[in-house]
Amino acid sequence: MKIEIKNELILINILSLFLIAIITLTPFRIVRIILGLALVLFFPGYTLISALFPKRTDLDTIERVALSLGLSIAVVPLIGLVLNYTPWGIRLYPILICLTGFIIAMSVVAWFRRRYILPSERLSISINLNFAFWTKQSKMDKILTAALIASIIVAIGALVYVISTPKAGEKFTEFYILGEEGKAEGYPRKLMAGESTYVILGIVNHEHEPTTYTTRVLIGNQQANSIGPVTLENKEKWEKKIDFTPTQSGENVKVQFLLYKGNQSDPYYNLHLWIDVLEKGIPGS
Repeated sequence: MKIEIKNELILINILSLFLIAIITLTPFRIVRIILGLALVLFFPGYTLISALFPKRTDLDTIERVALSLGLSIAVVPLIGLVLNYTPWGIRLYPILICLTGFIIAMSVVAWFRRRYILPSERLSISINLNFAFWTKQSKMDKILTAALIASIIVAIGALVYVISTPKAGEKFTEFYILGEEGKAEGYPRKLMAGESTYVILGIVNHEHEPTTYTTRVLIGNQQANSIGPVTLENKEKWEKKIDFTPTQSGENVKVQFLLYKGNQSDPYYNLHLWIDVLEKGIPGS
């Protein structure tokens, strides 16, 4: 049985658009990985090579495949570099749209160039499924061929498994406090006793699992506020303005922000500020 694809560019464009639909509408991770690898490592270079060398005789099969892989590795970072200087940045959907747009544009150029050459010289893909040769092989050749095919299948399966189940990185939680302008500066330094102020408290979960957090605010040794419990998914971020009011005057009063994870009794993180609290009626210098 012989399968011939006269215009493989249409198939490549359909697969590229199908990948966007898969990522947007479904959670099929394995399909995402397989089509994603092709979209990043092969399709951009192949369509570019097809636009540059539209004739079948311009390049042999090995050269065309090798150049497709090499140019894909060169084109994709350049597209990412351009995206980095745009408002969209290097994110999933901008990258998908730009790569698909590049593939479609190069396919259109290749299609127009192929129109001006003879049909016999146009590139087409032929797959000849003829198993008659199998019966003519010796027993040893059959064993070696079967072992080679099995090893290729196992290698592809192992690659898909490794990519689809990446090793979890270091587990940690980001815990920070910001000043009134949302920056790591501008913290309250001097207050009157009984005067309220606030900081922005932030938590980011990198524990690779849903995690529950509780935060306590201590002024000196007295609890001034309690926040939570707050449950965050992996990589989820939480920020909120946290008010506190010192009631007793003193220099270098320690304001502590204690983060607790789950049901732990000991603080997971401890942040603090030093504030001068003035008595009422005494102006700060």
